[in-house]
Amino acid sequence: MIYLGILVFFGLITLFASFFTVKQESAAVVERLGKFLKVSHAGLHLKIPFLDQISKRLNLRIQQLDVIIDTKTLDNVFIKMKVSVQYQVIRENVKDAYYRLENPENQITSYVFDVVRAEVPKTKLDDVFVRKDDIAIAVKSELQEAMQSYGYDIIKALVTDIDPDEQVKHAMNRINAAEREKTAAEYESEAQRIRIVAVAKAEAESKKLQGQGIADQRREIAKGLEESVRMLNNVDINSHEASALIVVTQHYDTLHSVGASSRSNLVLLPNSPTAASGMLNDLVVAMTTANTLGEVTKGNYPKPPKDHEHNG
Repeated sequence: MIYLGILVFFGLITLFASFFTVKQESAAVVERLGKFLKVSHAGLHLKIPFLDQISKRLNLRIQQLDVIIDTKTLDNVFIKMKVSVQYQVIRENVKDAYYRLENPENQITSYVFDVVRAEVPKTKLDDVFVRKDDIAIAVKSELQEAMQSYGYDIIKALVTDIDPDEQVKHAMNRINAAEREKTAAEYESEAQRIRIVAVAKAEAESKKLQGQGIADQRREIAKGLEESVRMLNNVDINSHEASALIVVTQHYDTLHSVGASSRSNLVLLPNSPTAASGMLNDLVVAMTTANTLGEVTKGNYPKPPKDHEHNG
């Protein structure tokens, strides 16, 4: 009974060792006595116990490898660049992926270093940010050609980060800020110029309208004075008396206007009974003198007789 129990025990172990399972999106490399036998994919499989063994289980899903490279640009700026490579074991080439390549991650990393350090030194720092997709395409093309022969497919290569030195970033920020301040100053100067031109145009238009208003006002005043003189002449008041009356009236109108404003300056005007007549006489004398000077200037004023004419 003891021997029978031992045989049953070893029989069960042998039975269970004869079966194995492979998970979904995985592959198992089976060897017999150290030699490659077959590749088993997802499901339940049978093998000979103690002769066949599973040498390696490979993941067939897409995997990602992040590679960080220190390199410098054409303008001698050192940067850290992060390249993410997405790769996958080719389902039909599991044997090559296992036997031909010892460490696929190191192999991919070496190719990424080689391509990036060949491409980035040809480009200035500002252009690296613009041409990062071109660098990623170059990495994928180089890897695809090299890794397919080893049973790996390169799905995508992405430049996920470009990190210049901290001082370089501060300098770039200062340049950007200075450029924006320059643009803002130009816009402010242009706005100031537009405001000055608009104010000048408005002031010119205002003065033009003000001049037209003063001219119209004086024209109406002259018409009113003419009509007033005509009305006074109709009631047997001569022109001299009428003019004096008008001057007196305007004199008191001026005093009334000055007194009506609380912010007016002190004005001292003659206010005697003969003040209006005196102002009128001064006005007449001034106008007569001006007319005489004008006639002399034009040459219309009669010249004094010469000495021989008096003797004749």
